[in-house]
Amino acid sequence: MTAQKLPVAAVQFEPTLAKKSENIETLLALTEQAAREGARLIVLPEMATTGYCWYHREEVAPYVETVPGPTTEAFTALAARHDCYIVVGMPERDPATDLYYNSAVLLGPQGVVGVHRKTHPYIAEPKWAANGDRHAVFDTPIGRIGLLVCMDIHFVETARLMALNGAQVICHLSNWLDERTPAPYWLTRAWENDCALIEGNRWGWERGVKFSGGSCVVGADGTLLGYRDDGDGVVHADIELPERNRSLAKRRPELYHRLLTNTFSWNPKDFFGLYGFRPLPPGKRSVVAAGQFTPGASLNGNLEALRDMALRARDGGAELLVFPERALTGPGGRETAIEAGDEALKEVLDIAMEANLNLVVGWLERDGERYYNSARLLGPAGVLADYRQIHIAEPDRHWLSAGDRWVCHDLPCGRVGLLLGEDLTVPEAGRVLSLEGCDIIAAPASLHGPVPMAHGGSRIAQNYPIPTGEDPHHWLLPRVRAGENNLWVVFANNAGDGAFGLSGVYGPDTFAFPRSEVKQVRARGVVMMTIDTGDDQAPYPTHVVRRKDLVLMRQPHHYQPLVERDTPQE
Repeated sequence: MTAQKLPVAAVQFEPTLAKKSENIETLLALTEQAAREGARLIVLPEMATTGYCWYHREEVAPYVETVPGPTTEAFTALAARHDCYIVVGMPERDPATDLYYNSAVLLGPQGVVGVHRKTHPYIAEPKWAANGDRHAVFDTPIGRIGLLVCMDIHFVETARLMALNGAQVICHLSNWLDERTPAPYWLTRAWENDCALIEGNRWGWERGVKFSGGSCVVGADGTLLGYRDDGDGVVHADIELPERNRSLAKRRPELYHRLLTNTFSWNPKDFFGLYGFRPLPPGKRSVVAAGQFTPGASLNGNLEALRDMALRARDGGAELLVFPERALTGPGGRETAIEAGDEALKEVLDIAMEANLNLVVGWLERDGERYYNSARLLGPAGVLADYRQIHIAEPDRHWLSAGDRWVCHDLPCGRVGLLLGEDLTVPEAGRVLSLEGCDIIAAPASLHGPVPMAHGGSRIAQNYPIPTGEDPHHWLLPRVRAGENNLWVVFANNAGDGAFGLSGVYGPDTFAFPRSEVKQVRARGVVMMTIDTGDDQAPYPTHVVRRKDLVLMRQPHHYQPLVERDTPQE
């Protein structure tokens, strides 16, 4: 695969509210600096020309502009001088409707290339701005460029739409707050979509709001190529623009129709109880657990490890224990596979009976001439559910068959959905289970990547309890999957053969600090946590895992390309 190198820059800036002329003057100087230093694509923050924290439409009215207009003309002149492309964040007025938008404008040497109007608003925009209605990717001489604005990137669907439209780089303009940056969502969207990402974020204070800085450039593999903590300035890096997107090959769009439904527009309790069909289990507090070890080639040795961990979890009061991928059969190939009625699986059921505990165990399944990476949920009531991995890693596609059915099952601790390792790397998988009303994803895994990324700490003085110090696990995939889908992820990862471990229980709210999670940092052990699905007596769910606040804010009428089977990239 050939790849094009492109020098890019992110501009970090603290605008002053309502000081439009002064803001633009400083932004032009910073952009000029970036261009003189060689950047061909330069990304400014969200609403950089005017500031962000507007009370209402009337207050922002003196500062909105049409596109094209005076502001875009000033930046176009700069782009023409340096033969570069610039993305400007500004409040836009549509002359046909007089509606206002929070917009990102892509400008080149010849003028306006395209506009993205923020489609997924934060709580501030509805006070003055309308929602945008498309997710376009723009062809330019330097590559295919997608645009997103701040809250847009919280949603797995938006960056995926960029990738499906052929984006090679995503320009993300934000006024990010309440988190140490570079934010895990930024890193995840780049990595899971095989798209480089340029992040222009603001920093400083505005109307009592503290913004996080951390403007950065992220490679398509999730590598942080450069970033700035606080202060005005420019971040430079060279990014690679691959000709083909590798992240799309394992998608299963024929199984993603749930993404086009907005199940939480109504009261979730009413929705999932409609016609008396599969109402959610009552909300309550429960102890769940993840077991971490390195499965070996011996079935008996693996069974001994499973029994030891199950008894430890029982003694800790757990109701559910999840084991790693292929915990029963070990890491080998076809020669280790067993059938669904094998005596070893019956022994796992005996362990569940002895411990009086629901277990999720991974195993390699043989069914005739086919082989599946499988997981089984079983407990004192017997075998409850079987799941076959839907998304197969590229090295295994020549011999492993893919499953074709999402699986979830109701237990006293909540509605539990099953995924396996590689499924977690595909953003659509967790989203589908969230939309099915799952409280918990049980995820046996043997993931070698994405390797968790550390953070050295930030000088941004966030308000307590938002952390600012050093963190060895700042970016961690199961944590992101839990937060973006508002559910608990019980992640049981292999701790050997190159897998990164860090099995644990990860909470449903990304921005809840201290974090609601526990993790296993040693090679072997069981970690347990008391989770909550809320007070079932309230007429409307009181806990985020049942309200699914972030899921509710999706805009699924935009998402049809996610279920189309034939894409330009496949």
